[in-house]
Amino acid sequence: MRFRAGIESVDTFYKIVQAVEKLQKRCVIKFTETDMHIICASDVNEGGIQVWSQIKMPSLFNDLRIQSNANNQISMSLSSEALLLALRSAAAPSTSSSAALQSVDAVMRLAKKNDQAVLSFEINGLSRNGRYVRVSHDVRIEIMKPQDVQRLSEPMCPEPDVHVLLPQLTKLRAVVERLRSLSDTIAVRANKLGRLEFSVRTDSVSCDVAWTGLSNPTMAKDGGTQEPSQASQAHDVDEMFGVLISVKSFLQFLNSHVVSTTTIACICQNHCMILYVYIGEVVDAGGVLTYYIPAMVDDSS
Repeated sequence: MRFRAGIESVDTFYKIVQAVEKLQKRCVIKFTETDMHIICASDVNEGGIQVWSQIKMPSLFNDLRIQSNANNQISMSLSSEALLLALRSAAAPSTSSSAALQSVDAVMRLAKKNDQAVLSFEINGLSRNGRYVRVSHDVRIEIMKPQDVQRLSEPMCPEPDVHVLLPQLTKLRAVVERLRSLSDTIAVRANKLGRLEFSVRTDSVSCDVAWTGLSNPTMAKDGGTQEPSQASQAHDVDEMFGVLISVKSFLQFLNSHVVSTTTIACICQNHCMILYVYIGEVVDAGGVLTYYIPAMVDDSS
């Protein structure tokens, strides 16, 4: 089993891991010859939120060498926090700290040290005062068996009732942070006329926030966009479809604002909310982070 890759876009890799680390302290990463998959599907997540991401290898890495008996696929479980720390010294100063290096050359490889499998990072760059610096990090990993990887499966969801292009996630986060003090749950609703609503209802307070004029793309099953069918345009364009979700889970998703350029929300009425966070513009995105937030039961109904 062999794996080596130069990290061409350290900044983007750091931001992806930063978003994932806010959700779950351990994650699964699967490397193939064409894609990197980062998966957070643990039952320990409050509200059951999951992330299934697929990033094109050329968008982050170069000089890739991967070899295994599992069809040249290598899967591992590791600490997302440790991975974030390893990348922090190589990320751009604006995304991490003043100690970050400049003119960075970074390589990661699979290695074994003291009989422990590690993902080893070698980072070379210049400090702020122009001195050459070499930094090494070893992140402990657990290599996963192919049969264990096959047991991981994305949530089964019905066909979404509506899709809507979200406003900037930083703006949504500011709104949801205010609503957090009112309730632990939030109702998210949208229609096919580009209207999006956030609502909070308790015995003592009622609050609604709305956006209008948003786009309603039609999604393909792989997260890409396609032209809307005549059938989807012909009925109930003003009908609101909604789902009640955990505010904490929604805020965990909104941490992806660090990497998002375009985000599309898909609502499955009273079942779940699926959110596609694109890395780059949709038409030529380098990858997509797919968040699944299940519906919560409304005890008052």
